[in-house]
Amino acid sequence: MMKNLTPMTEDFNQWYTDVIQEAELADYSPVKGSMVIRPYGYAIWENIQKYLDNRFKETGHKNAYFPLLIPKSFIQKEAEHVEGFSPELATVTHAGGKELEEPLIVRPTSETIINYMFSKWISSHRDLPLLINQWANVVRWEMRTRLFLRTSEFLWQEGHTAHETSEEANEEALKMLDIYEEFVQDIAAVAVRKGVKSEIEKFAGATKTYSIEAMMLDKKALQAGTSHELGQNFSKAFEIQFSDKNNKLQHPYQTSWGVSTRLIGMIIMAHGDDKGLKLPPNLAPIQIVVVPIIPNQDDSGLVMNKVEEIDKLLSKHRIEVDDREEVTPGFKFNEWELKGVPIRIEIGPRDIENNKVIISRRDVDGSKIEVSIENLSQKVDELLYEIQNNMFLKSKKHMDENTFHVDSKKELIKTLNNKEGFVTCYWHENEKDEIEIKELTSATIRCYPIDVNDTKKSINQKNKDGCYTIFSKAY
Repeated sequence: MMKNLTPMTEDFNQWYTDVIQEAELADYSPVKGSMVIRPYGYAIWENIQKYLDNRFKETGHKNAYFPLLIPKSFIQKEAEHVEGFSPELATVTHAGGKELEEPLIVRPTSETIINYMFSKWISSHRDLPLLINQWANVVRWEMRTRLFLRTSEFLWQEGHTAHETSEEANEEALKMLDIYEEFVQDIAAVAVRKGVKSEIEKFAGATKTYSIEAMMLDKKALQAGTSHELGQNFSKAFEIQFSDKNNKLQHPYQTSWGVSTRLIGMIIMAHGDDKGLKLPPNLAPIQIVVVPIIPNQDDSGLVMNKVEEIDKLLSKHRIEVDDREEVTPGFKFNEWELKGVPIRIEIGPRDIENNKVIISRRDVDGSKIEVSIENLSQKVDELLYEIQNNMFLKSKKHMDENTFHVDSKKELIKTLNNKEGFVTCYWHENEKDEIEIKELTSATIRCYPIDVNDTKKSINQKNKDGCYTIFSKAY
């Protein structure tokens, strides 16, 4: 029997953990900080993979695989990179009963090993652009972990590309950011703000980091995807050179970009309620569940024949028939609500007599409608579209209603300490000021939004213009 979930308003973090475990998305591993992704959770990840992998291939990227173990000397070649990751590195010093001549780093990200290979594969401008993607696991020895959001080992995708010019590299970084935005908004139904990270918050080794920032139901920000322009930092460190069209040796300009299983955490925290998950139809492993209502065994044949008919009628969708006899319909309703299935169809003898079914939609609490069986296919199509759109609009409304603008540094600090959500202002980038805000409020600059191009007098540096900036507490 399922236990009651901790109410969101009582303890949002505990609610999050309860949902993951009770909906059978993931469980704790015997290794502290790691997780086991259960089949239902992995099915969500597979749908994420399927969509993104198709989009990457449409834009000319090819999948490859690179080793899990990386020579320590590779990590040390790019100074800023190693400094950014050194606290999180897991190191292999012994193997085969012997101490290794050189320690091996368990992959925290693959820039170094991929760039070593790029140095072998790139020699001419005809080799560019080189567009590679990898689906893999990585290890970052996190001290404070939370299922899906931050674990010592997690699954992700990482793209790595090399280009002739800086302009081409920047265009690539923005193109991939747009694909992430498209996925999160159109498939995951979560509204985001897209922008550039501050110098403090950018990826270690990048010249520029772009991100998409989402707002969770507790009004904290979550970084849902990043795309990095790497300049020539790695190509110089790994001596990657190509002959340009004038036969002169040049270092290529590069990008890297990625998302991870953190997206599953985002979906949970952006859409759930006290009953459990709410999954957007475009992403849900099961879009429709059919629950037969059989008051007595004499009705079993009649009902199950009609259920089989409905199953075939809706076979183009991801559909499941829950014909378990050992649990009640009420138990099934609660379980499928917990698992966030967008549409539930109930059908019993009386419904068959009237040639109809009862449909409940997960995104609207308590909704029930009667639909004739001859109109069922069309109605389900309409409802799945409506649910997907409604979930996105709710997410956007939530973000809009919890975004506040301030016109002074004092007001920024006060608002961040007294309200949850996004706080916007015009800010002149300054490391000292940024650190001060973080120390006083625990908030960080989430991004400088790309869609706002104007500048105004900054709130932190006298007589200097500032960029439109989003501050927030974050995961």
